[in-house]
Amino acid sequence: MDLDAGHGAAIGGARLTKPTEIPLTRRLRALLSRPPAQEDPVARLTQSHRSIHPGTDTTVLRRSYAIAESMHRGQFRKSGEPYITHPLAVAEICADLGMDTTTLVAALLHDTVEDTHYTLQALTEDFGPEVAHLVDGVTKFDKAFYGKAAEAETIRKMIIAAGKDVRVLIIKLADRLHNMRTLGVRSPASRARIARATQEVLVPLCDRLGIQWLKRELDDVVLEHLEPEEYERIGRHVKERGSWDGYLKPVIAPTEVALKRDRVVATITPRPRHYYSIWKDTVAGQHMTPFDLPRIAIVVDGPETDCYAALGAVHSMWRPVPGRFKDFIASPKNNLYRSLHTSVIGPDGTTVEVLIRTVDMHRLAEYGVAAQYRFPQPNASAAASAAARTEQLDWLRRVLDWEPDTADPAQFLQSLRCDLSEAQIQVFTEGRPVVLPAGSTLVDLAYELGTERGDHCLAAKINGRLAPLSSQLDEGDVVEIFTEADGRTEFDVAVARPGPRREWLGFVKSPQTRMQINRWFAEHHEPGISVIDKIRLGRSTIGLALRKHNRGLKNDTPLRQLAEELGYPDLDTMLVAVFDRAIEPDTVVEQLIAQVDQRP
Repeated sequence: MDLDAGHGAAIGGARLTKPTEIPLTRRLRALLSRPPAQEDPVARLTQSHRSIHPGTDTTVLRRSYAIAESMHRGQFRKSGEPYITHPLAVAEICADLGMDTTTLVAALLHDTVEDTHYTLQALTEDFGPEVAHLVDGVTKFDKAFYGKAAEAETIRKMIIAAGKDVRVLIIKLADRLHNMRTLGVRSPASRARIARATQEVLVPLCDRLGIQWLKRELDDVVLEHLEPEEYERIGRHVKERGSWDGYLKPVIAPTEVALKRDRVVATITPRPRHYYSIWKDTVAGQHMTPFDLPRIAIVVDGPETDCYAALGAVHSMWRPVPGRFKDFIASPKNNLYRSLHTSVIGPDGTTVEVLIRTVDMHRLAEYGVAAQYRFPQPNASAAASAAARTEQLDWLRRVLDWEPDTADPAQFLQSLRCDLSEAQIQVFTEGRPVVLPAGSTLVDLAYELGTERGDHCLAAKINGRLAPLSSQLDEGDVVEIFTEADGRTEFDVAVARPGPRREWLGFVKSPQTRMQINRWFAEHHEPGISVIDKIRLGRSTIGLALRKHNRGLKNDTPLRQLAEELGYPDLDTMLVAVFDRAIEPDTVVEQLIAQVDQRP
């Protein structure tokens, strides 16, 4: 949808629209910008599409363009250009990405139902239900009817539609990319608002889909509008520095020799960094000047074992930088990105970043879910292709699982942002890696493993040591989750009833976890927790906190003395305070240990 359209959607998807009245100067500019009558407006689109999918019949593209141009005739963008230039550009982005004909048809028509009198029923009759589903998935709700909830509900509708066909999201991303390219005609406040919304939801969506080909440009244009001074600074740096190609020639040539010596067939190319990547590393490392290292990509034409052989060849030729090796082949990222990353000391002592991957890994890294359309594999079985798509879109399945529990649009959007957060950690449990938002606790992990595991979570160990369920997890932690069904008695936690604890709501990170806990209490209509339960759980919390220090209590005498010193009328009152977090259990334990250790 065009952010510059100025037309809302109608209930039922149909509304007659009048030609937009625009000043004479803009009408003249629009007339001057129109192509000559003899020029074929769909030529570039069809040429780009056939260059990737040769032999494709493009008749349906011309027919869909003719309808879109007719429907949008008389409508103009804020730049003064005829409105049809927008859907045509969106279709061209999809074609350059390598999408199929159906996607391109839907891209050409994606704003007709929203902004013209062309109804969804008419579109279905003309182009079939598949195209209609894609167009309906990216059609916005009207702000006049839905108010502030319109944006969130539009995104919800798009996510649900993507659950049936992920091409909905690809069209939306292409739509936003073209709008971001032409954002300069908007006011500064409008540019900042749209760029921020893009950064918070659509860029992470693009990352989850693995489409780096789109994400790089989205990142850069968001940076340009949110941090214009930084964008210009990075631009000046890149211009003054010039291309790294000259420096990398004496790196690439001997590396190619080393690969051939080890019988590894591969292609080595410079891998320029885009502006946002340079800016992000500059900020992360707190560098005074732009942090911009030369980089090469080694694409291996062979099995993934050859990637490790290539790594050995590189390290035998150039000294590796300690701590800079990452194996995303053995442990792929959550968008299934797979590659080896290493850094070496090149000529003149300059650090060079090296990416090593197979051809298939490289395609997936660049095009993500779009790779199956750009590089169709006729010999691949339908079951194998479906399994690959399911694995790649596992995050979407999770979103669709918790989406029905979020009636509030603002809560849905907040939950989606958290789920798509770039700040993530990877922990290991039950012999497999699990990716979580940074700041997640043991309870968040338990619910990530399944609702039953979360509801009945009792205790946990981090790297072999007992830890309170409120403990935040760090990158690489090895975690064991124990439930009531495990029947373990070593934790000294008596369970009065099954189910989660209300106090968990005070420390969990994930909105989905919070929703699951609230769901349990809503379904079970649990009364408020009793004072007896609070006393018991407060005592158990202190016991678990003591275990972190390898300490324990033989009796309650030290606790009673501490309660008196802290001004509580009795021990039970202090234990209730611990449960209610009026006093932190770690504070109690620290003072308890100090009290005991100071005695003669």
